[in-house]
Amino acid sequence: MPPRRPVIDLHTHSWCSDGTEPPAELVRQAARAGVGTVALTDHDVTTGWDEAGAAGREHGVVVVPGIEISCSWRGISVHLLAYLPDPDDPDLGAELARSRHSRDTRIQVMAERLAADGYPVSYEEVRAASPGEASLGRPHLADVLVANGRYLDREAAFAEVLASSSPYYVSHYAPGPVEAVELVVAAGGAAVMAHPFASKRGRVVADHAIEDMVEAGMAGLEVDHRDHDRADRERAAALVERLGLVRTGSSDYHGAGKPNLLGENTTAPEEFERLLAGTSGQRLLGA
Repeated sequence: MPPRRPVIDLHTHSWCSDGTEPPAELVRQAARAGVGTVALTDHDVTTGWDEAGAAGREHGVVVVPGIEISCSWRGISVHLLAYLPDPDDPDLGAELARSRHSRDTRIQVMAERLAADGYPVSYEEVRAASPGEASLGRPHLADVLVANGRYLDREAAFAEVLASSSPYYVSHYAPGPVEAVELVVAAGGAAVMAHPFASKRGRVVADHAIEDMVEAGMAGLEVDHRDHDRADRERAAALVERLGLVRTGSSDYHGAGKPNLLGENTTAPEEFERLLAGTSGQRLLGA
């Protein structure tokens, strides 16, 4: 029998953003699931990289340092995965700090609006329930509402008061996707657009917006993702072929925060090597 191909999962979250597990536990779970290479891509932060790398060395897992950068194109949410950028790059760091500050302020306002209408949540509870300086998002509000008995789980909270159509919703600052790609590339990283056609999450961008991101240096598209149906994957794969991009796949694992399972969608080793070839900012961690 030929040797098994390595299992590569390039999109996961720890409790440094909206996952539910510390980075070390996420890596341990990756090892248990047979994932040999895992990217830690928390929202707008790099704070989990060192812990994940140490756990990778302990459990024999290669850790790809990454970030998921929240962007906006004509009011449509765009998620950009940045792999192996220099964490000390001043321009990228300043942009991430601006996003984190806006996220924090937004959660404070949403919590105040919800509390004013009798929902059992406060900003202080959200911050206290989040480890350290976690990058706050709506899932953290959901967790407090669940803990206080208002909703059964995150999904139920998002279906009502945390939806983008809810009167409690507040937007936050997000850079344009072309600008974000340029920052990632300048920091020595490789940029990949996450779940580009996941319409169940809301409106999706036009193909020409993706072409503009490629022109700015974007390396690939996340084709294989739970939130892509067959037609979404075919559309994304066609763009990958036409534009000569790297095709990635991943779990978007959040621990208990979502049903996504580590390794449920993966990236081919040859595609991963193509992705690495475009980076110069940060080395791989772990094993």
